[in-house]
Amino acid sequence: MPPLPQPRRVPRQARSRALVEAILEATARVLAERGYAGTNTNLVAERAGVSVGSVYQYFPNKDSLITALHERHATEMQAAMETVLATAHPRGLRGQLAALVHAWMAAHQVEPELHRVLEKEFPFFDAPAEHSPADQGIFRRVRQLLQDHRHEIVPSDLDLATWVVLRTLEALIHAAVITPSPAHPMPAVEQAIVDLLSGYLCGRTDT
Repeated sequence: MPPLPQPRRVPRQARSRALVEAILEATARVLAERGYAGTNTNLVAERAGVSVGSVYQYFPNKDSLITALHERHATEMQAAMETVLATAHPRGLRGQLAALVHAWMAAHQVEPELHRVLEKEFPFFDAPAEHSPADQGIFRRVRQLLQDHRHEIVPSDLDLATWVVLRTLEALIHAAVITPSPAHPMPAVEQAIVDLLSGYLCGRTDT
């Protein structure tokens, strides 16, 4: 597999970070509206209200923009996870899982069309977890969550259990948001995901 297209440089100062965020937000809107073929750096620059030179200062092409959007999504999921686990104090592992599932489901519903484009049309621009700082942070935090509730958990291999939890969350939340079914309301889907994870981790679905 060829290396993923990467940004030219990483913004360090607040002003440059704001510029890159504006560029990525513009990319997200253009991509969701026009798809890959209709997206180009000139349109992104126009939508962001910057010069195309400002875009090229950080991103060599639109593929590097899409790669950056994938990493931004992972960073947003990491932030949502850290927030809910730091501020919510539900009872037991099941309560923590329910809070996490709800937070990630809500975050994915903010821009469902963008997620559809990224996950169904451009999954190959998503960096492997071992190359994504955000994905690595998510793995470590969920692994710590399982360790904190070790007395509740049946699987002996917590690394494998963490992998199963994250892959299950990714697959089911994407399916629920990208191709929603009118027959299955979101609260019911959330409950089913929590039941599934609780059954796998604890050998039961009740509280």
